[in-house]
Amino acid sequence: MSTYVYGIAASSHPALPEGMGGVGDPPREVRILREGDLAAVVSEAPEGLRPKRKDLLAHQNVLSEAGAAGCVLPMRFGSVAPDDNSITGVLAERAEHYKERLQALDNRVEYNVKANHVEEAVLHQVMAESPDIRGLAEANRQAGGGSYDDKIRLGELVAAAVKAKEADDGAAVRRALEPAVDDVSVGPESTGWLANVSFLVDRESADSFLAAVEQLRKDMPHLEVRVNGPLPPYSFVEPGPAEPAGTAVSGTDTGAG
Repeated sequence: MSTYVYGIAASSHPALPEGMGGVGDPPREVRILREGDLAAVVSEAPEGLRPKRKDLLAHQNVLSEAGAAGCVLPMRFGSVAPDDNSITGVLAERAEHYKERLQALDNRVEYNVKANHVEEAVLHQVMAESPDIRGLAEANRQAGGGSYDDKIRLGELVAAAVKAKEADDGAAVRRALEPAVDDVSVGPESTGWLANVSFLVDRESADSFLAAVEQLRKDMPHLEVRVNGPLPPYSFVEPGPAEPAGTAVSGTDTGAG
C-alpha cells in the first residue's frame, strides 16, 4: 500500500494529529512516522486520488491541525511515496535540510500575490507615455481610421508597449512587497498574470505585509492585485517535496495557485 504524505515536522512536535481522518472515502486514518529528530504525518494513499474539494479540504485540515502547535513543512496535495520505508528513508537522508527548513519556516506563512493589467487603464498609460503611439493614433483618427497598414502598425506598437510594461510592472510588484517579507518565491508564468509571486511572511508581520499590498494598489491603480493567504508555506519547502532516493513521489500542485 502506498503512503500519502501531508507534512514533515520535528519528532518532538507536541500535537501531531494521530487518529484523525485524512484523504479518501472513507477517510484514511492519519498516523505519524518518526525517524530520528523528524516525523512525517501520513496515511494510506487512496487509489485514484484526484483533487476533489472534499480531499483538498481534508489535506488542509490535517495540516491545520498539525501546524496548530508547531511548525510543519507542508507537502502539496497528492504527494505519495511507495511505502512507509521510503518516507523514513528520506527523513534520514535529508535530515539536515528538513531541520533547517523547520527552523526557517517556524511561525511563518505564505501569501501568494498575482497581478495583471486593467486593460483600459494600461492602454491610457501606454498612450500617455509614448509620443509615437499618440502620433500614429491621432493620424489614423484624422484619416478616418487610417489605412490597413497603419492600423496594423498601431496595433503592433501598442502590443509591444504593453508587453514591456508587463515586465516592468511585474518587477515593480516584487520590489514594493519585498521589504515586508522574509523570502520570495517566483511562481510559473501563466496567461493573464504579469506577476505570480509567493512571499514568506512572519505571522506577527502579516498586517504590515497586507498594508504594503494596499499601498501597492493605490500606487499602481492600473493593476488588479489579488492576494491568497495566509497559506502553509508550500513554496518554501524546496527542494522537495519528500522524495526518497530512487523513488518517484507523485503530487498535484494545489498549493498557492
